[in-house]
Amino acid sequence: MTEVKTIAVIGAGTMGRGIAHAAALGGYHTILEDILPNALRRAGSEIRANLDQAVEIGKLTAGDANAAFARLQYAGSVEEAARQADLVIEAVPEEMESKIEIFTLLDKICRPTTILASNTSSLSLTEIGSVTYRAKKIVGMHFFNPVHKMKLLEIVRALETDDDTLATAVDVGTRMGKEVVVIKESPGFVTSRINAMIGNEAFYMLQEGVASAEDIDKALKLGLNHPMGPFEMVDLVGLDTRLHILEYLHKTLGEKFRPRASARAIREGGTAGTQVRTWSVEYPEPGAKVAAEETSAAGRGR
Repeated sequence: MTEVKTIAVIGAGTMGRGIAHAAALGGYHTILEDILPNALRRAGSEIRANLDQAVEIGKLTAGDANAAFARLQYAGSVEEAARQADLVIEAVPEEMESKIEIFTLLDKICRPTTILASNTSSLSLTEIGSVTYRAKKIVGMHFFNPVHKMKLLEIVRALETDDDTLATAVDVGTRMGKEVVVIKESPGFVTSRINAMIGNEAFYMLQEGVASAEDIDKALKLGLNHPMGPFEMVDLVGLDTRLHILEYLHKTLGEKFRPRASARAIREGGTAGTQVRTWSVEYPEPGAKVAAEETSAAGRGR
C-alpha cells in the first residue's frame, strides 16, 4: 500500500469540511483548501464545534479532540494544498466540468505517487481520471453527510484503478473510522442510485396527491425504518445536487431515472440551494408551475 501521511481536501463546503474532520481525527496531517477565506473560517469553526460536542457526549477525550484539530491546516489554493499530499480528496460541486478542471490541475501539481480521489456521489471516475496521466491512481471515496457522524464510505474502483490504490483508500477510510464497501464503477454506485429512485418516486406521489410530503417522510421512517424521509433527504443534500444526480442517471441508465417534472420546476422556480421546510405542489396541467413554500436560505457547498 501507498503510505499516506498527508491528505489534502479540495473544497471546504459541507462535504469537504466533514472529510477534513474525519481525516484529522484519523491521525492524518490534513490540509483543507478553498479559494474563499470565509469558507475556511467557517469550516474551522464548525470542525472545532463538532469536536467539542463529541467530547461533551463522551465519544472523544479532550486530548484526542485537540490533537485532531492541531493536525488541520488551511490553504487558499489547490497548488498550496496538494503539492506535498500523499492523497488528495476532491469535494467540489457535483458537476463533471468542475471535477475535470480540478483533476487536470492536480495531475500537474501532485507528485507521480499521489493518489487522487473524488467524493462524487454518481459520476464516472474513469471519465474523471481520463484527463490525467495516472488513471491507475484514481479512485472514488464517497462520504455521506454529515461525514463526522455517518459511518459508511463507498470506495469506487474505476476501470484502471490498481490494487495498491484500492487497498490504500480502504485503509485510509478504515483509519477514519468508516465502514467501507468496495464498489465496481457504475452510474450512481449503490446508495445514490437507490436514493435517487426513492426520491424521484416521492415526487411522483406528492404530485399525484397520494400523501403530503410530511406523511411520505413519516411513512418511510416508521414503516421502512429509514432514518429520514425522502424530502428531508432532499433538504439535506440540496435540490440542485439531487437533480444533477438524477439527470446523470437518466442519461446513463435510461427512462426509469427521468427526473420528475416537479423537481425540475422547483429548481427552475429559484429554490435550488435552499432548505425547503414545507413542500406544496400544484400541478393540475402539464407545464403548470410547482411551488415550494416556507423556504429559508441554507448554503449547499459540497
